[in-house]
Amino acid sequence: MHTWEAAHSARGVIVMVHGALEHHGRYRWLIEMWRGAGYHVIMGDLPGQGMTTRSRRGHIDSFDEYLTSIKEWVQAGYAYQLPVFLLGHSMGGLAVIRLLQQEKLNVAGIILSSPCLGLVHYPSKFLNALSVVLNGILPTLRMDPGLTVQMATRNAEVLETDVNDSLYVTKVSVRWYRELIGSVKEAFDEIPDLQDIPILLMQGGDDRIVDKKAVKEWFNYILSSEKQYKEWPNLYHEIFNEPERETVFEYARGFVENRLRLLGYIY
Repeated sequence: MHTWEAAHSARGVIVMVHGALEHHGRYRWLIEMWRGAGYHVIMGDLPGQGMTTRSRRGHIDSFDEYLTSIKEWVQAGYAYQLPVFLLGHSMGGLAVIRLLQQEKLNVAGIILSSPCLGLVHYPSKFLNALSVVLNGILPTLRMDPGLTVQMATRNAEVLETDVNDSLYVTKVSVRWYRELIGSVKEAFDEIPDLQDIPILLMQGGDDRIVDKKAVKEWFNYILSSEKQYKEWPNLYHEIFNEPERETVFEYARGFVENRLRLLGYIY
């Protein structure tokens, strides 16, 4: 876990959760944008990813390992005695959803960026059935997830960095895949259990990884008393890395600052 304090008088805390295969180092630009806007940022690498461990790269025993990490980061945010916001991208967004379906947290708002609530491309029926069998007898077996950095963003600068990023996870375990698929199903099954916290869900309109129809379906079903959906036409999966990312950031910042005004932290 890492903390970056606001460049000037802090208004709140942003706890960020990265997506599958990646790590917190890919969020330097977004971290600096939040810092410059007056927010402390807390973020780390999820289990089996980034710098957490080399021996279990791409593997988890349970999706709950992610939830435990996020809870620790949120607890660290409470120490500042400022409103805490959760921002989860892709699988990180799914993990935020699952956490808030299981526990009640003192957070002022949630930002979901292309949350993983369905995939554009699933394995064949045969491979899916095989993964169920292998999950019981050889759960650590790793496979190519079939994702490329070119599927995630159109930003040439980001792509150039990603191609040479040794911290990217290139193979995931059978157990990891089954836990992901199970968690997506639970995110839909347990919609009534989602904590009622203001939500901004932003989705790339040309997402090549996450099924935007499934995302919109989930959003339409949730019972949150304050929810906002924004689809960004032509943007790929990583909306905070796209060439239009400054506009995306300002939209997210507007959501946060509107919440702070309602809470009496901005006048």
